Amino acid sequence: MMNIGIIGAGHMAQAVGSLAIRAGHRVMMSNSRGPQSLSGLRDAMGCETGSVADAAGFADIAFAAIPLQAWRAIPAAPLEGKVVLNPQNYFPQFGRIPELERGELTTAELLARHLPKSNVIKILNAILVEDIVPDARPTGAADRRALPVAGDDLGAKKTAIEFLDQIGYDAVDAGMLVEGGSSSGADPSIAYP
Repeated sequence: MMNIGIIGAGHMAQAVGSLAIRAGHRVMMSNSRGPQSLSGLRDAMGCETGSVADAAGFADIAFAAIPLQAWRAIPAAPLEGKVVLNPQNYFPQFGRIPELERGELTTAELLARHLPKSNVIKILNAILVEDIVPDARPTGAADRRALPVAGDDLGAKKTAIEFLDQIGYDAVDAGMLVEGGSSSGADPSIAYP
């Protein structure tokens, strides 16, 4: 059992949180409005709630389930030395990010630059949020999906792959963060990693 600190409380956060709870992990959900705004979610999911800083401190593994454009809201200090899972895709219509537009960074590299003492892993960005819970399957299931995982630290990547397995998915090693996805997105109808 691990502590999964989820930064965000939207559909992606809830889907991964519910699968993590099903797998036997403790989950703390958080959002920018504070834990008092999450009481209904706490009761429905059976999770803990806290501030963003609380969830970061609580986490053995953190899950950054907020819009990419809000990456600066993720606190660096409490995530030092921790694995931070990054499912964020770039949707330019929510705000342009020059480094991504110029192809200088991938979305995960952007977060890794913000969290230089954390181990950022790109994960769960190649699946529709609506499919996360219904497509989860037990280990060994013939129809189990495999999802790409990218990261620069092999130990952190191994931890992320184990977590992915526990919540119902196989993994395909997509290499380093620089290889983990597109850096810019001209077509706003496509989710870019």
